[in-house]
Amino acid sequence: MEKMDIRLDYLDRALPGDFTPEQAARCKTLFLKHLSLAAHRFYAGKIQVVPKVGAFGFNWFNVWYTPGVSQVSTTIRDNPEASYELSSRGNLVAVVSDSTRVLGDGDVGPSGGLGVMEGKAFLMKYLGGVDAVPLCIDSRDSKGRNDPDAIIEFVKRCQPSFGAVNLEDISQPNCYKVLDVLREACEIPVWHDDAQGTGCVTLAGLLNALKVAGRDMAKARMVFYGAGASNTTIVRLILSAGADPANVLMFDSHGALGRHRDDIKADERFYRKWEICERTNPRGVRTMEEGIRGADVLIALSKPGPDTVKPEWIRAMAPKSIVFTCANPVPEIYPHAAKEAGAYVVATGRGDFPTQGNNSLGFPGILKGALLVRARKITDAMAITAARSLAGFAEQKGLSPDYIIPSMDETEVFPREAADVAMQAIQDGVARVTLPKEEIRKRAEADIMYSRNLMDSMMAGGFVRPPPQEMLDESLRWAVDQIRRG
Repeated sequence: MEKMDIRLDYLDRALPGDFTPEQAARCKTLFLKHLSLAAHRFYAGKIQVVPKVGAFGFNWFNVWYTPGVSQVSTTIRDNPEASYELSSRGNLVAVVSDSTRVLGDGDVGPSGGLGVMEGKAFLMKYLGGVDAVPLCIDSRDSKGRNDPDAIIEFVKRCQPSFGAVNLEDISQPNCYKVLDVLREACEIPVWHDDAQGTGCVTLAGLLNALKVAGRDMAKARMVFYGAGASNTTIVRLILSAGADPANVLMFDSHGALGRHRDDIKADERFYRKWEICERTNPRGVRTMEEGIRGADVLIALSKPGPDTVKPEWIRAMAPKSIVFTCANPVPEIYPHAAKEAGAYVVATGRGDFPTQGNNSLGFPGILKGALLVRARKITDAMAITAARSLAGFAEQKGLSPDYIIPSMDETEVFPREAADVAMQAIQDGVARVTLPKEEIRKRAEADIMYSRNLMDSMMAGGFVRPPPQEMLDESLRWAVDQIRRG
C-alpha cells in the first residue's frame, strides 16, 4: 500500500484553492482534530505493552517469573541500584498529570488527559528510545479542589518503579510547588515539560533567531505575553542565559508584571511570578501598547488564537522583529498574519506551520541523557545545555528566518542532545554513572534506531494497520464543510 502523507504538503495540495490563508489555517486545525479523534478510535489509543524478552519454551516462564525471578528480587533488595540493570526501570519514564491544564482546553477531568500523555509516551519512544507510561491521576480533595500535595505524594510513592518522571499539564499555581518539591525530594529526575521543556526549546529558537535578526541577547528588548508555568520558566532560563532583566517585560491577564502587582505578592502560591515581578520591568510599564513599542522579541504562551496577539502590536515592534506564538492547539496569531504585520522570524508550536518550536525537540533527548547517567535531577544548567545543543545543531545546518531550530525528523539531533545533557549532569554532580560522551551518544543512537526499526517492523508485518484512506478523506470533507458554513 502506498504510504500516506498527511503533513503540511498533503494538506496544501488537498485544500480548496479559493480558501484565504486564514481559512486554510483554520481548516487544517479542524482537519487534524477530526482525524485525531477518528484515528484514536480506530486504534483504541496509541500505546500497548509488549515484552522485550522471548518465550523460548515453556520452562522459560520459570526464568521470567517464579522460581527464578526470586534471585532478581533479593539482589535488588540487597542493592536497590541493581533495579536499573535488572528491570526496565533504567529506561522507563512516568508521564504524570492531573489533567488540569491540557493544551488550550483547561481542566478536562483526570482521564481527559490520557490522549496527551499517551502522545508524550509515543514521542519518547520514537524520538528518544525511551519507554514511558501515562499516569493520569485524580488530585481533587473532598471539596473538589485540586491538591498539589496529592500529586507530590503519588510521585514520591511510585518513584521506585521509574528512572524519571515527566510532569505534564498541571495548572498553576500548583505546578510550581509540585515541581520544586519533587525535584528536591525524589532520588530520580522530575521534569515538568510544560515549564522546563518549553523553556529549553524556546531558548534554543531564540538564540538562533537573535543571530538571524542581528540582535544581541544582552541588549534585546523582550516582551512575554502570558505568565503561566511555561512562560515564567522561559523567562527564568532566558535570564540565566544572558538576557538583561531591565529589558524584559511580562504580561498576564491582569496587565504587566512588576513590583506594583500587590495581587501577586499577596498570594504566596505564585512565588515564581513574584520573582519575575521583582526582577523585571524597572520602568513600571503598565500597558501592552507601551511595552511592545520598539520591542525586538515577543514570546506568547497564552490564550489560543488566532486573534490573541494583535497585528498592530507586531507593527509597533522594532525592525526585524522576532515573534514566537506558541499556544496550542491554535497559535495566538497565525504565522502568515504575523509576517504580514512585519515580523521577520515567526515560530509556533505546531508542526504543520514552518519553524516549529515544539517540546518534542527537547524532552526525548533530555530524558534520555538523564537516564543514561542515572541523574538524580535535571538542573536548569542541563536544560540550558540542551537548548544550546539544539541551537548549535541548527546553526551547523545553516540558519535563515524559516530555519532557527531543528525539525523533529532530523534524527541525529536527539543522540547529540542526550550526550550534551548527560555531560552537564556529570559536571553538575547529579549523575550516578560517569560515561564518555561518545559512548552516551552511541547508546542513545542505538536505542532510538531500535525503537524506529521496531515500529517499522510492526507496520511492515501488519501488527499496526494503516489508517483507511476514507478516514482522511472524511476528515478533510468535514473540515472544508465547516469552513464553508462559516
